[in-house]
Amino acid sequence: MKRITFLLLLLPLLWLGCEEIPPIINPNMGGNNPDGPTPVEDQERQVLIEEFTGVRCVNCPAGSQAIEGLLDIYGQRLVAISIHAGSFSAPYPDSQTDFRAPEGISLLSYLGEPLGYPTAVVDRKLFDGEFDLQLGRQQWAGYVAQELQETPRVKIEIKRTYEESTRQLDVKVKLYVQETIAENDVRLSIALTESEITDLQLTPESSTPNSAYKHQHVLRDMMTNYDGDPIDEPLPAGAVIEKDYSMTLPESWKPEDCHIVAFVNLGGASKEVLQVHQVAVVE
Repeated sequence: MKRITFLLLLLPLLWLGCEEIPPIINPNMGGNNPDGPTPVEDQERQVLIEEFTGVRCVNCPAGSQAIEGLLDIYGQRLVAISIHAGSFSAPYPDSQTDFRAPEGISLLSYLGEPLGYPTAVVDRKLFDGEFDLQLGRQQWAGYVAQELQETPRVKIEIKRTYEESTRQLDVKVKLYVQETIAENDVRLSIALTESEITDLQLTPESSTPNSAYKHQHVLRDMMTNYDGDPIDEPLPAGAVIEKDYSMTLPESWKPEDCHIVAFVNLGGASKEVLQVHQVAVVE
């Protein structure tokens, strides 16, 4: 009888411990255009979600769909990167594209192997009560909503020039420090993603890969090191830091479907992302 009474008392505590944080839906957050003309001075907190996936992962399309739903809610305040790395990422013999990038493989090791899929990392933050950075699909909405309530410590402006004839992309990133960033290891990361890529993907609907599947936000390359380039300048409130990068886009990429994703992240024990911003390669 004592054991039964103890279990009855314990059940409500277990229920509370598993309670999900719901997304905060604000009608002003949405918008299908991730490159809205918000002036940098009006920039709010923007959150990065990095999804780890693979063309052989049958459960991953559900994760990708969940991310698209969050993007519909939050618009430009949420930035997604889909990283093909790990045991499910090898292309099929009939695949048109190998979505694996060396930086993505390094990021999987850097951010930690997941216990299962779908999986994603939100702002590279170790949230209270979690054992690692990788989070299951049911957790994404709550932690994204939580991060969006923060005030940006730095704001990011991206100016780009793309020359169609040479396929050269020039990127200038300006960082506007809002409050003093005293951490010793602060970095700038710049990733290039591509969407609307039709290629094979295993889905629950069939035992054979779907050849009409559209892959979104695929990490194609990085203009910085995979874990970011160190920012050596002091970062007091009011500082403005400029960084320039250039690269030539491969012929197989469609520039009109590509985005530049720039974010400020910490290095060392904490890998937390302080702010992220993205713009299209071609307006």
